[in-house]
Amino acid sequence: MKIILGFFVVIALTVGGYWLNQPEEHTFVPVPDNATLRKTTSGNLLGYSGANGTWIWQGIRYAKAPKGTLRWRAPLPPKAPRKGGIIETLAPGNACPQLPSALSDEAEPDRVTVGSEDCLFMNIYSPPNAENAPVMLWLHGGGNTIGEGASYSGENLAMKHGVVVVTINYRLGLFGWFSHPSLRTGNPKDDSGNYGTLDVIRGLEWVKNNIEGFGGNPGNVTLFGESAGAFDTLAMMASPLAEGLFHRAIVQSGGFQTTPMSVARNTANNGGHAFSSAEILTKLLVADGTVADERIAAEYAQDMSRANLRQYLYNKKPDDFYALFDGFAFGMVDLPANLGDGFVLPNYSTQEIFSNPENHNQVPVILGTNRDEPSLFMFRDPRYVELFLGFIPRLVDEANYLGLVKYGALSWKERGVDSLARAMTASGNKDVFTYRFDWDEEPSQFGFDLSKALGAAHGLEIAFAFNDFSNGLGAGALYPGDEAQFALANSMSAYWTEFAANGNPGTGQDGRQVPWLAWGTDGKRSIILDSPADQGIFMDDQEVTLTSIKEALMTDEGFSDETLRCQIYARTFRDGQFVQSEYDALAGGICRDIDPNSVSFF
Repeated sequence: MKIILGFFVVIALTVGGYWLNQPEEHTFVPVPDNATLRKTTSGNLLGYSGANGTWIWQGIRYAKAPKGTLRWRAPLPPKAPRKGGIIETLAPGNACPQLPSALSDEAEPDRVTVGSEDCLFMNIYSPPNAENAPVMLWLHGGGNTIGEGASYSGENLAMKHGVVVVTINYRLGLFGWFSHPSLRTGNPKDDSGNYGTLDVIRGLEWVKNNIEGFGGNPGNVTLFGESAGAFDTLAMMASPLAEGLFHRAIVQSGGFQTTPMSVARNTANNGGHAFSSAEILTKLLVADGTVADERIAAEYAQDMSRANLRQYLYNKKPDDFYALFDGFAFGMVDLPANLGDGFVLPNYSTQEIFSNPENHNQVPVILGTNRDEPSLFMFRDPRYVELFLGFIPRLVDEANYLGLVKYGALSWKERGVDSLARAMTASGNKDVFTYRFDWDEEPSQFGFDLSKALGAAHGLEIAFAFNDFSNGLGAGALYPGDEAQFALANSMSAYWTEFAANGNPGTGQDGRQVPWLAWGTDGKRSIILDSPADQGIFMDDQEVTLTSIKEALMTDEGFSDETLRCQIYARTFRDGQFVQSEYDALAGGICRDIDPNSVSFF
């Protein structure tokens, strides 16, 4: 039983964007290559030639270590290097502080977290002797609380498609997004609370100033990211501070919404987040024994001077903060992020930001989701998957499971693709391209049909976009390694890199792909990405709206458990188009007895 559950965890985390670095038969040992010596603002960097010939530089410091008095401050350029010194960049830098997961390094004895606050590093992959090549900067996923750039290799994308790939770390969790009044300095960047956002901007600035030396074109930079990295990509489109630092954006399984500063700061009973800065402070005071309970802690904190509060927070180690969290999925923690501070990020609604060209950086953009997004978060949940005879996994109720996945994915597509596409085209952007990833050809494992349990799950498209099922980007349990799989990877990477080069995926870099039309062209909306062994690739005219989801849900006869209809309605419409009388009457009145606010998203 432990073996099966461990298998579930490995697949879930691997698909989710925190990749397993699988051992190879012959371990590659980087050797410094003098041909890779580059002069940069971070020093004279010496990289190496990768196994496939790619020139690689890892662990490049792009900002000062954000620790000590630089914690919760905007990132600063790295210290000017000493003249003549050479820095070997043969291994990734530290990951940022985070809870350990099944696929991260184990925490050292007596430690809660892995990683270090000294974590602002990037990695560069370039074709040898590249010149003026498109640059693609990747933002990793992980709920903005786990992950690191070095888990993703740009070797294949660089060599096969002639682009320069950059991956970066950015501050995560409480060190990436945190706003407490005691930390104010009067500097709007420092006071924004958006430190992870500012790290990405600092990374883009470094690329602008240095990437030409690596064969990249600083005037042609594409940001692309998945999940939280996709949210952060949209944050760059929303931030006035990122204007001119990038020129295209690819948003894989994303969405966007700023968190009001009141939610990030206030106590939960005053409309704040359950882990707002006020709540974190209260929990810390109880955890270290300063006070006996949270009620007293809140009063105690009010009596502390601003200077004492600031010093108290600075004295805490990452372990002290993360010891407050327990039981979250995959090591991720639900924390406020992308704060609407009004300087780094606008304090507007998503619609207001992206429907008005004055409120965002209007660049060509690809928006997409996977057909079965939520399955990643459901297939290891005992509510949906049971162990038959104690060790054989199977779906508890296939029809209900697939129904929940279907509506969860439709909701994700509405908020992460179609509503954004409508807003962006309304703003005058004619270069909006959307997709749906449908590949679901996983083999069965332990008699468990992964093509149904996972299907086109969250994160599965990454290996296809990178055109790489090795280097830790693919899990053998998920991908059959057949010609159809590789054909789709060739097509997707051709689209991605053609878009990076010209702002339009068109017929792909090789000119042989199905034409990918902009949103609304000839009545078409999204391109469907599937292998030639299944549907293949084609343009589709379907458009998802909250109204269309509601109409489908009202008439769907596929549920054996009517309470699921209530759950789906609550999840989908809680933040828009929720009608209490409609909800109460749903499923013969069953929903009347289910508090919509008690329904979790997965």
